[in-house]
Amino acid sequence: MFSQMIATWRHVFKLDPQKNLSGSALQQVCQSGTDAIIVGGTDGVTFDNTVELLGRVRRYELPCVQEVSSRDAIVPGFDGYLIPIILNASDVEWVIGAQHEAVKEFGGMIPWKDVMGEGYLVLNPESHVAKLTGSNTDISAEDVTAYAEMAEHLFHLPLFYVEYSGTYGNIEMVRAAKKGLRRSQLIYGGGIRNAAQAREMIAVADTVVVGNIVYENIQDALKTVKAVKG
Repeated sequence: MFSQMIATWRHVFKLDPQKNLSGSALQQVCQSGTDAIIVGGTDGVTFDNTVELLGRVRRYELPCVQEVSSRDAIVPGFDGYLIPIILNASDVEWVIGAQHEAVKEFGGMIPWKDVMGEGYLVLNPESHVAKLTGSNTDISAEDVTAYAEMAEHLFHLPLFYVEYSGTYGNIEMVRAAKKGLRRSQLIYGGGIRNAAQAREMIAVADTVVVGNIVYENIQDALKTVKAVKG
């Protein structure tokens, strides 16, 4: 079951279909001992480049899920689908609008048992995702805790994702998110570029997501797996 599988994840690599990754680097990533691959990105993600990346990852035996950023890029064949809900977005389109349109269009074909909602909190004001969604990033630790509590207790979201997208985050904000959660899985993503940062974040979060460093320094990226999983 998808929810049971994702609950075991400690370390995940996120790969962007728009970015180039050599066959050798992809092999090292997929055979690194990471728990799963998430395929997704903020922009430039298409059906064609998503299919192409899925096909390459499928040569290896590890879970591969899609984080959906555009309904036009939804590809069948993933082990599961993560649906971001940007809780601090100023535009309702990113909270419920895009999701509603996708369900209206594909409702009869959606494998609901393989779909999970992610309560997203975007905290890097300079990130593309923050600008795209109009996310209010000027918030306190108390705000973060309240968002986490809302995600779990009001919306019953199984996943709460603290997203710093491109920069390494404030560990106190991650602790504030953890404070508001009892059952929901806390995921951290953003700016992890070495083993020490991965180790610091996994001490608080349930799962860490490593992304950009895969394309910048594959050896440093691989070291984050051992740092998280020991």
